[in-house]
This record gives sequence, C-alpha cells and structure tokens, in this order.
Amino acid sequence: MNTIGKYLKDTRLSQNKTLEDMENKTKIRKEFVRLIENESWNKLPDFPVVTGFVKSIAGALKLDEKKVLAFLRRDYPPRNVSLNPKADILNRFVWSPKLTFFLGIFAVTVAIVGYLGFQYYDFTRSPSLEVYSPSENLKITESTVSVSGKTDPEAVVRVNNQPVIVGENGEFATQIEIFSQTKEILIKSVSRSGKETAISRKVSPELSN
Repeated sequence: MNTIGKYLKDTRLSQNKTLEDMENKTKIRKEFVRLIENESWNKLPDFPVVTGFVKSIAGALKLDEKKVLAFLRRDYPPRNVSLNPKADILNRFVWSPKLTFFLGIFAVTVAIVGYLGFQYYDFTRSPSLEVYSPSENLKITESTVSVSGKTDPEAVVRVNNQPVIVGENGEFATQIEIFSQTKEILIKSVSRSGKETAISRKVSPELSN
C-alpha cells in the first residue's frame, strides 16, 4: 500500500532530490524530512506541526496538497491520551454543606479558645499602673499631698497601705497625710488574681512647726 512516507520518498527520489535539497527548499531540517518519510511519528512534533511540514514538502515536490494531506490523515496514528474523568472529579474541589459545617465549628472553637485565652491572660497578668502625682523627689510643705493616677478598673489601689477608690475608667485620686518622717509614697495596684504593680515616689517633707 502506498503510504504517506513512501509516497513522499518515492517522489523525492524520482525527482533526484536529496534530503539536503529538501532542507534548503523547505527550510525544514533534513532529519524531520527523513522521519516523515520513515513515518516515525513518535519522534516528530504534534500533528499540527507535522501537517505544516508535509504541506511544505508537498509544495517543494509540486504534489497535490489535498491528496498528500489525505494520505497524512489516513496514516497518522491517533495519539493515546490517558483520560480519567473519575480522577478529575475526585481532584476537583467542591464546596459542600459538610465542609461549611466543619469550618463553622472550627471557627467557633478558635473564637472560644481565643476568648478564654485572653480572659486568662487578662486575669493573671499584673495590672497596669500610671502615677500622675506626686512627682519624684517632690518637696512637700503641706501636711497633705495629692496622689492620683490610673490603673485597671477592676484593680484595688492602696497608697501607703490606705485603700483608694478606683473609678470606672481606672483613674484614682486621694489625699494622704504627710509627716516629717515620711520619705516615700508607695502606690500599689493589686489585680483580682493577686498580681500587683507598685510605684514609689521619694518625697522631701519641709513642714513648718
């Protein structure tokens, strides 16, 4: 049977054309021309590229292009393509109600754990404490001095061991009595868990008798 490869090769030889002649005429490497004549399809590019090669060869040999392409379509073997629809379906991501349920449970769990963790941290940490007055090394000429500052709203504040009322925003203010022997004012904030933060202010009483 006259196949595409045999047909092209016999025509080329009958016209006394070498593979080099075909390479120069078609600009197709002679190795590809030889592979087409030998019908070594597995060593050649894909069918559209081979079709272009065959058209150029047919033109160089002055052959009927439609006839040559008919030979090619008849003789070119189908490429085996591995199709696995089931695998494609299995690998395709599908958002399902079950996935939504589990993601919802996960999100709620993370939120609860995060909230409990924050509450535990907030409960066990030392309270914040900021003292507005008095300043360090303050000279005091009166028998009382103002002490003010800010801490956590839930904390208990003591100034020189005297309890002080803490406002809803955590601010506190009080007046404490000063004696000539007083050298330090100690402000202490204690959290609900017993953690404490303390700030001391050195003072210099200069009380008149």
